[in-house]
Amino acid sequence: MIGEQKTPRESDTASARLPEAWANTPLYVVMPTYNEAGNLPGMAELLMGLDLPGLRLLVVDDSSPDGTGKIAEDLAKGYLTQDGTPRMSVLHRTTKDGLGRAYAAGMAQAVEEGAQYVLQMDADGSHPASKIVEMLGVARSTGAGLVVGSRYVPGGTLSDAWGAHRKLLSRWANAYASTILGTRVRDITGGFNLWSAEALRAIDLASVGSAGYSFQVEMKFKALRRDFQVMEVPIHFEDRTVGESKMNLAVQLESIAMPWKLRARAGKR
Repeated sequence: MIGEQKTPRESDTASARLPEAWANTPLYVVMPTYNEAGNLPGMAELLMGLDLPGLRLLVVDDSSPDGTGKIAEDLAKGYLTQDGTPRMSVLHRTTKDGLGRAYAAGMAQAVEEGAQYVLQMDADGSHPASKIVEMLGVARSTGAGLVVGSRYVPGGTLSDAWGAHRKLLSRWANAYASTILGTRVRDITGGFNLWSAEALRAIDLASVGSAGYSFQVEMKFKALRRDFQVMEVPIHFEDRTVGESKMNLAVQLESIAMPWKLRARAGKR
């Protein structure tokens, strides 16, 4: 059965502070990196500055030639709790085999280490760290298995740096995947997602076949198939200012084919 998602009103969840128990929720931000040396220090500072004592940052680095992994290790030494426990750690991977697999590895480790919630977040500054408090509040107050930081619900916006063609292509990709899979998720391709550990265990990260950006679609579809509630909150999506996009032809082709593969597999069950 396909679950139903709701869009909370901004006024319902806009509080900048959470109850103490919620703010201390074990929340891991999983952030894959490849050549993000120019972005990572600023992103780490933003995350560590949030009023979320339970937040931990797990950087998943695919042997970046620009030294991102070493930078992450050095940064981690400066972010400790009062009792000296690290708030930031690094998972070093020896090969670059896709964003989806990097996310899966990091998310699996986060759950194994005791995370109650896991947030997917890009290192390029496109996802607003200021929305994490709200997303966690929505998850805790509704019991949702997934909260999507959505570009395409009312209040969501895209960077002014995106031209009309890119905006149209992004909207088409969302409509394409949602129509094929029969979901009501408005930002099914989005990569700013907060998951409960329960949902991740039910999905079984080892079973996810997507290597690239289609990982986002496959994960949401699997959550809906397992009847987890999905909520969407509006975000502003900013274009990266440092570094280059990791999108290539192979990733685009996988994204086109994956919805049909998921639909075919679902039909056989």
